[in-house]
Amino acid sequence: MFYSIKELVEQADLDYQGNVAELMIATEYELTGRERDEVLRLMHRNLEVMKASVLLGLDESKSRSGLTGGDAAKLDHYIQSGKALSDHTVLTAAKNAIAVNEHNAKMGLVCATPTAGSAGCLPAVLTSAIEKLGLSEEEQLNFLLAAGAFGLVIANNASISGAEGGCQAEVGSASAMSAAALVLAAGGSPFQASQAICFVIKNMLGLICDPVAGLVEVPCVKRNAMGASYAFIAADMALAGIESKIPVDEVIDAMYQVGSSLPTAFRETAEGGLATTPTGRKLSKEIFGE
Repeated sequence: MFYSIKELVEQADLDYQGNVAELMIATEYELTGRERDEVLRLMHRNLEVMKASVLLGLDESKSRSGLTGGDAAKLDHYIQSGKALSDHTVLTAAKNAIAVNEHNAKMGLVCATPTAGSAGCLPAVLTSAIEKLGLSEEEQLNFLLAAGAFGLVIANNASISGAEGGCQAEVGSASAMSAAALVLAAGGSPFQASQAICFVIKNMLGLICDPVAGLVEVPCVKRNAMGASYAFIAADMALAGIESKIPVDEVIDAMYQVGSSLPTAFRETAEGGLATTPTGRKLSKEIFGE
């Protein structure tokens, strides 16, 4: 069992030849008693749900509120046009993230990674990585297990809840988990994966949770797209050998401190930020008649 990213990295290197996925399987057994085969079976189910949500999210229909729907399809058409300014892999990840969260907004089945509101980042990064790196199914499962290992520390030492720590805790955590797993999938070390976490969280510090009309749609859907994009940039920085001046566990502690300091208006209450702009209030009234 590990209680910090430092311990995670040390144990993975010392006991598992740098294989964070194997460390996570052992940790899952320690925490829940689940055997290896059951852990892999459950993770395979998660993988199937993630891939399905990416595909189903390309549907152009609107959510019941009318706030979201169709943007993933728009971005898909734009990518296919060949006019995109951004790298294909990163832009595809952004598109896939939007797709998953639009699917969620339409009451579709998603895998909370780590929450439903931030469910787009990890599937988006993984599906783009599959295309870019040619990941086998075993490597895809390792990706998810590694992300879970890093996410476990973030959840225990900071927060993955927007109501507790703002959007930095939701999309920030999802993006950081994705970046770390991406580094490992690309052949990087556990330490480099930890540095990718630093880069994401430092960029996300202070991001508030301000859902318009209290629904997990605006600005949540597009924040997932940005979170997926950050994961790729952070992973590349880490793989290039760039290191954070602030140790990763101190960065996570800072995220907890910042989240705890946020006023309640910025923690999923829809009482501040974009939710209380004139347009935000107007949309809420149109949806709920209040």
